[in-house]
Amino acid sequence: MQSLNTVKSLTIVMKTSILLLAILFAGCSGDPQQAAAPVAQALPVIALSNSSETTFIEYPAAIQGTVDLEIRPQVSGTLDKIFVSEGAQVQKGQPLFKINELPYREAVNNAKALLHAAQASLLNAQLEVEKLTPLVKNKVVSDFQLKSAKATEESARASVEQAKAGVAAANINLGYTLIKAPVTGFVGRLPKKQGSLVAVTDAVPLTQLSDAHEVHVYFSLGEDDFVAFNAKYPGGNTAEKLKQLPGVALLLADNSVYGQKGKIDMVDGQFDKQTGSIALRATFPNKEGLLRSGNTGKIRLSLQHENALLIPQSSTVEVQDKMFVFTVNDSNKVSKQPISIIGTSGTNYLVSSGLKSGDRIVFDGIDKLKEGDVIKPEKMKEKPVQTASR
Repeated sequence: MQSLNTVKSLTIVMKTSILLLAILFAGCSGDPQQAAAPVAQALPVIALSNSSETTFIEYPAAIQGTVDLEIRPQVSGTLDKIFVSEGAQVQKGQPLFKINELPYREAVNNAKALLHAAQASLLNAQLEVEKLTPLVKNKVVSDFQLKSAKATEESARASVEQAKAGVAAANINLGYTLIKAPVTGFVGRLPKKQGSLVAVTDAVPLTQLSDAHEVHVYFSLGEDDFVAFNAKYPGGNTAEKLKQLPGVALLLADNSVYGQKGKIDMVDGQFDKQTGSIALRATFPNKEGLLRSGNTGKIRLSLQHENALLIPQSSTVEVQDKMFVFTVNDSNKVSKQPISIIGTSGTNYLVSSGLKSGDRIVFDGIDKLKEGDVIKPEKMKEKPVQTASR
């Protein structure tokens, strides 16, 4: 009986051992090929190539007419007539205002009367000289009397000249009562109304007149931009460089581009010490009168880049003020690559370093990537890099 129990015990131990060994072997002999392998992401990839690109830099600008004049009275009086309305376009020589001329016309008449009196005095002096001349020759009167008469004649002649100048001055003042446009342009505000008393010393002008058949557009460059500006164009001096400059564009307040190109024709002689910038001037034709003095806008300068590399802005990621892209090697493994940006063209960046022609970068989906990931490249149906001015 004891032997039977012993056999049963050994049988149970053996079965238990076999079960444990089976479980152990089952856990240790798993097939590695059955483990789930990571699936490579399918992401669009673009290949880079060099091209000639144009970028633009914009600078705030102020617009002025070629001539901006304050129209002021040169004589005092009552403003009798206003011949123009605010904002009107006038031609050179066209009447603008009329000041009451009666006091000045009377001044002309008075000056003429003084001239006539001086001319009569001269005539009397000449007759006296004619009378004394033969008497002196015949020694009837002394030579002193003739000399005195001749001196009186010269004084009378001087009075005539003075009276003529008085007439001329009176006529000039009379002419000032009719104020004409000195240039062709546009009339500004009219603060004085008909019947107002005007004077030479008035603080406010009668109006402002802007000659805007051409306009001057002023903008400023900082020191760094000005150094780059000088280095960009050939020429031994500023005048020679200005001749080499291409036309510039003007962006209006609504960001539309003015229809005609302008020409940079002036560089200020010195930097502004307060702003650290230097002023430049571009001149634009304005025959249609679309631009007015006081308008604002932006000057757009173009820069040509040869053998430039363009990448979409959406293909970049910024980390701690540095730009990165994900490059793709021959094994389709991605690597985060730092790049340097020199400008923009539309929605693209111009790259100065970090990439070269022929490199492949991930176009989209970079937020899903990390260093060393393997991807499945997809070709773009259309070239994503398109040049556009900003």
